[in-house]
Amino acid sequence: MFKNDKLINLGVARFYDALKKQGADVENAKFTPFAGGDTEMAALLDSLEQIKDEIDAANAEAIRRINESTPVLIAVARAKDVIPGMKKNLLLHAGPPVTKEKMCGPVMGAVLGAIVYEGLAQDLKEAKVLVDRGEIEFSPCHHHSSVGPMAGVVSASMWVYVVENKKFGNKAYCTLNEGLGKVLRFGANSSDVLKHLKWMEEVLAPSMNEALKESKNGIDIKAITSQALMMGDECHNRNVAATDILIKELLPLFLKTGIAKNVIKEIIDFIASNPHSYLNVSMAACKATADTIAGLDKSTLVSAMARNGTELGIRVAGVGDEWFTAPAGIPKGLYFAGYDESDSNPDLGDSTISETAGIGANAMASAPAIVKFVGGTPDDAMKFTKQTYDICAGESSNFQIPYLNFRGAPVGFDIRKIVAKQQPPFINTGIAHKDAGIGQIGAGLLYAPMECFKAALKRFADKNLSPK
Repeated sequence: MFKNDKLINLGVARFYDALKKQGADVENAKFTPFAGGDTEMAALLDSLEQIKDEIDAANAEAIRRINESTPVLIAVARAKDVIPGMKKNLLLHAGPPVTKEKMCGPVMGAVLGAIVYEGLAQDLKEAKVLVDRGEIEFSPCHHHSSVGPMAGVVSASMWVYVVENKKFGNKAYCTLNEGLGKVLRFGANSSDVLKHLKWMEEVLAPSMNEALKESKNGIDIKAITSQALMMGDECHNRNVAATDILIKELLPLFLKTGIAKNVIKEIIDFIASNPHSYLNVSMAACKATADTIAGLDKSTLVSAMARNGTELGIRVAGVGDEWFTAPAGIPKGLYFAGYDESDSNPDLGDSTISETAGIGANAMASAPAIVKFVGGTPDDAMKFTKQTYDICAGESSNFQIPYLNFRGAPVGFDIRKIVAKQQPPFINTGIAHKDAGIGQIGAGLLYAPMECFKAALKRFADKNLSPK
């Protein structure tokens, strides 16, 4: 019956397979129903068409603010001196709010380590007692103009990068990078981890601040990121070029200080030994950028996306400070020797502020070599960037992708497009062991859960559409 017919199959693979077995001349066309066939979401999207012009204007303004942001590293300072609301018994963590009862292993491991580091407890056992008694307060980094990689734990005595958005006047903060593997941000909390943190507190951070005082205008982080994307980084999980550029900016400043040359060498050697050193200052820059759209009326763009190891949460500019959450996924990726996916904690960290501001996985086409760290192929890196254009409201005027003829990286996740196309943002990430005290065990890839975008779209519609 199919002898002279040319057939097109829409979407359902088993129909295509059955037709091929019968000898049909058939082509398979990829097809996803509008809003994935979810009638409630489709109706909401249709209803939002009545304010489409207002939404589009708000989103255009959001893209303008992101593109015009000028994040500059101006200082390194103690968290208690600069982070709004910081105090001795307060610990900040990554992601949306989470109770101590629901904290994952790496976050609780980092929490207990930070309590000992602060001198609030003599050991991890005593620290756990303080947590159980409710004597330690917790709050998301994002609630304090801050971001934290992986567990994201920030305590009062830790030093943080201070990044100022010169265009809009707001500031953002992030801790300094400890290195890879067995470190606090991945939940490790042994004595050697805490000893290293003390070296960072007493030597690394104050020395970096002294060097930055020698800079007239600070260090332009947007300029470094832009250059690094031309050199094979995407500035989330690949920061090789960016770290080298940062060293080049810092070294002349160090040499203007009175810091002993052997100390300068120790610091530069440490930064150079860790190709992810740039990540933390980049995260603060992305936070200072993304915060400019928070609260922008009628905008459907994501202003924050973060994970606490239990849930992934997003905030939407036009909705305000409310979090929309869904269970965090398990990354697929490359594991260190002796570990596999069964050891992995669900996705973790504030570093998805990178994608929120238009770099990271959005710009993977600039960094095909990243697949040697997170898995996949160079073609995958190109594919993920190309897919991301479909769910974004604009393109970066600062971050260009050489392999796409210097097209601007996609920026501005639009919850309307995400829900309509059933295509959530893509994330590349580090992987922490699910148990406290072990640390990093790999790196990988995953998509954000769709449920939080649907919930955000519903709330946005409730807020902005008049009752019928």
